[in-house]
Amino acid sequence: MNKKKNTILVCDDDREIVDAIEIYLSQEGYRILKAYDGLQAVEMLEHEDVQLLLIDIMMPKLDGLRATLKIREKSSIPIIILSAKSEDADKILGLNIGADDYVTKPFNPLELVARVKSQLRRYTKLGNAADESQKIYQTGGLIMNDDLKEVTVDGEPVKLTPIEYNILLLLVKNQGKVFSINQIYESIWNEDAIGADNTVAVHIRHIREKIEINAKEPRYLKVVWGIGYKVEKL
Repeated sequence: MNKKKNTILVCDDDREIVDAIEIYLSQEGYRILKAYDGLQAVEMLEHEDVQLLLIDIMMPKLDGLRATLKIREKSSIPIIILSAKSEDADKILGLNIGADDYVTKPFNPLELVARVKSQLRRYTKLGNAADESQKIYQTGGLIMNDDLKEVTVDGEPVKLTPIEYNILLLLVKNQGKVFSINQIYESIWNEDAIGADNTVAVHIRHIREKIEINAKEPRYLKVVWGIGYKVEKL
């Protein structure tokens, strides 16, 4: 992957933070675009080819949560939320409405860069179909075409974020096998599962809302209490 081809939009009303992030990520070869409120970020994404968005929560005109919700109506690019430690509830809400990850302020530059690279690796992989016979996985009416990166349930297309897709693919490829929260986190995020419970649970809940007729009584994605999650083999 040529990092110079990847454009990152950084959105925060604190211009010093935006400038600092620009320095860190520019040193890695990324092209940086800057916005200072959620409305500006949404408008820029309509005209620019962006591969990842870093966005603060508390901003004027349109906050980061509402901006994320609006962006998810049209785009599945990775979104990393920037949040203060006092905004734990907002972090979970952000993941629930479609963000892929969050970084807590004040952040470690090395951690920020690592999380950006991790999200871009998954997004790039998700966007490239394999040059081989189609890989299709099915259970009941749930079908995943891993070449086209398409998911359908009872013939209806389902739009997943890259993180959601990879979690569901892991479980569908291993139907009937129970994965713990830590196993899911380490498989998808490729890092140690420290404080992974809320992050994984939010993404699981979001997947259920998209693939299940009734998320409270799931047919496909089941919880095995005290152990983890699995996709039923139907």
